[in-house]
Amino acid sequence: MTKVRVRFAPSPTGYLHVGGARTALFNWLFARHSGGKFILRIEDTDRERSKPEYEEAILRDLQWLGLDWDEGPSIGGACGPYRQTERAALYREQLKKLLAAGSAYHCFCTHKELEAERSEAQAVGKIYRYSGKCRNLPPEEAEAKRKAGLPFSVRLKVTEGVTTFTDIIRGEVSVDHKEIDDFILVRSGGEPTYNFVATIDDALMEISHVIRGDDHLSNTPKQILLYRALGLPAPLFAHIPLILGPDRTPLSKRHGANAVGEFKRKGYLPEALMNYLALLGWSVDGKTEIISKDDLIKRFGLERVVKSPACFDYEKLQWLNGHYIRLADEERIYQLCLEYLWDAGAINDDFMQQGGLALKRMIGTVKNSLKTISDVGEQLTYFLGEVHTYDPQAMAKYLVPETLPVLEHAVRVLEETVAFDAMSLEEKFRGAAAQSGRKFAEYVHPMRLAVTGRTMSPNLFELIEILGKGRCIVRLKRFIQMIKATLVPTQK
Repeated sequence: MTKVRVRFAPSPTGYLHVGGARTALFNWLFARHSGGKFILRIEDTDRERSKPEYEEAILRDLQWLGLDWDEGPSIGGACGPYRQTERAALYREQLKKLLAAGSAYHCFCTHKELEAERSEAQAVGKIYRYSGKCRNLPPEEAEAKRKAGLPFSVRLKVTEGVTTFTDIIRGEVSVDHKEIDDFILVRSGGEPTYNFVATIDDALMEISHVIRGDDHLSNTPKQILLYRALGLPAPLFAHIPLILGPDRTPLSKRHGANAVGEFKRKGYLPEALMNYLALLGWSVDGKTEIISKDDLIKRFGLERVVKSPACFDYEKLQWLNGHYIRLADEERIYQLCLEYLWDAGAINDDFMQQGGLALKRMIGTVKNSLKTISDVGEQLTYFLGEVHTYDPQAMAKYLVPETLPVLEHAVRVLEETVAFDAMSLEEKFRGAAAQSGRKFAEYVHPMRLAVTGRTMSPNLFELIEILGKGRCIVRLKRFIQMIKATLVPTQK
């Protein structure tokens, strides 16, 4: 088998999209499964839009996701440098070869002339193709134009014929050269084009398999023509399907989070996102939904990548993330929740000094009900602040005279209780219920509403223990006053 060398080559013109992250993941899994190398290359030839902060964010998000690279920025390698802006000399060398061999030529057509050609083609309903009028300029004429300082681009000569290649996922693909222009390798401003530099980089970095999104499928025949013109071996190609939103349009911000950094900030775990992205357009057996990183490496193969686009299901990702939160170590989840609450301004130094230990316990009580780390703020509103709003349906049920003696009794029980731990408290209230001839639930439900404002929560008595006697009595008395206030009109 060919020595496997794959690459992920993002452009630092924005943050890492989940589509790009999945491409990186498929390359990484293929390399790790095959015992090959995963190379990271930064395609920053778009100097105007490329920014260092985007590159830093992309590298940071890849590392957070658990994808390490064997060669690339910050670690180097035998085929460096790994930023295209640092490889200009290599591109000039290959361009000279193409020009010397007559495989490429200088094109002096102005933007105005090209637009006129385009308009003429559109007027008669034709797809525009460059006419090629500069390809047969006599060498001395072309040289004279260059010396005169006329701006020029460099184009590849595309001869008649058909380019056929076998895509690992899509099978045999054939493209008639009538559909391909003499495409530009270097623009008139001196900037090399994507197809030119990507082909040279893949060849010089000895990339064995190019695994990328199928939006690049149309670039492949052009790149194969370049490999041939340069006398360099072409890699194998595999074009994976795009990711769509729930409405089956390309995934974008209007669907929700779509960048890896956004998912991290919203409280998704990297192992959950990796698991989800791996099964987006690929499957083990058509039914497995939870799979570890080690199993992914062991079982990954391009033969099970589907051809049709995959739809991003936010609810399924949330479900999967909740599963991984439940599996995670409590200390890890506590630290992640703590970081989120600090960043959200929900806690500060004073709060931590007064209730830091209690916060750790509270997070432990809600850990298994979290779908994302960012849920913790909403889950703990009754702990992080006071309770002033209540579930409306429960209010209609319990803001009635019948609740009053129950909560007044509950206050007395709490005031008299010395052993203030969850087990003792539950025991005490079970006894109080039996003594008063009421059901235990008749105490639990209105007490939970008064203490938390909700009908659902972790174990009520564990919450009472953590919140403390004083806070719970204040909340019960507040609810009692609300009930009494509703009775006033009746008593007049």
